[in-house]
Amino acid sequence: MRKILALCVLVSVLVSCKNESESALKVDVSNIQSDIKIDRFDVDFYTTSIDGLEEVKKKYQVLFPAQPDSVWINKINNKDERELFDETQKIYKDVSGLTSEINSLFKYVKYYNPKFKSPRVVTMLTNIDYDNRIVYADSLLLISLDAYLGKKHEFYYDYPAYVKQNNEKEHIVVDVAKAIINKQIRPSKPRNFIDKMIFKGKKMYLLDAYLPAVLDKEKIGFSEVKFNWAKDNEEQIWKYFIEKDYLYSTNKELDKRFIDIAPFSKFYLDGDNQSPGRIGEWIGWQIVRSYMQKNDVSLHELLRTSEEQIFKKSRYKPKK
Repeated sequence: MRKILALCVLVSVLVSCKNESESALKVDVSNIQSDIKIDRFDVDFYTTSIDGLEEVKKKYQVLFPAQPDSVWINKINNKDERELFDETQKIYKDVSGLTSEINSLFKYVKYYNPKFKSPRVVTMLTNIDYDNRIVYADSLLLISLDAYLGKKHEFYYDYPAYVKQNNEKEHIVVDVAKAIINKQIRPSKPRNFIDKMIFKGKKMYLLDAYLPAVLDKEKIGFSEVKFNWAKDNEEQIWKYFIEKDYLYSTNKELDKRFIDIAPFSKFYLDGDNQSPGRIGEWIGWQIVRSYMQKNDVSLHELLRTSEEQIFKKSRYKPKK
């Protein structure tokens, strides 16, 4: 009986902890309107004829820099581009699911930012331009579908695993949210390591607000194995940073080791390759979550608060 009671208490504690972390971001967006339609430039362009090209150019003027029509016709008929289009169509012939996800995202963005105006959303192909797979410019949002064909797709054969792991359909809405956040959050040039981690953590907390239904591992972009490693080793990671006196260090080498995109984080210990890259971003995220749980502040107040104040008032204690 005592074992059963103890189990019930444990479950109760776990549930209350979960509710505490989620309650601040539990908002009702059912009355917020967002009914964007996705314009398929990729389809309109690669299925047009010579006679229909002018109509496509009118519909997507911003995507047609001054070039003779022969350039666009050659592009439409290019063998490699045709293959890329055909492969993309196998996965994205129907984008109703993506439309629903983006509309949901825009509702949450509008909830926290009433002046936000939904941009025109256009899908396209960019010959797998990974660095520009999402382009957001206030009134226009461009999505390169050929960068999201699945991490096992043959087109990504030469890509490192840590890069192509997020070339998945499910990650599009995360990258869209990140593009919006990068426009919204004020630029900051934190100098020391702890401030850099927390600045990254602010952006991750905005993802929590804008994408409440998306799993944490998808938001941070870790594989399941490396995500579990980060959770299981949170206390050890924090101890390592403390013991090495890294928190207030301005050594930029720490960025390469723990913040920048990489196959793994570099503790210079056995088993480093089991860790995810950007572990500093993960820790910064947990610090910001701790701050928001322990302080009655709004999302906008969070963004105006210095990284130093967030750290002091977070009373962060890593999970054991």
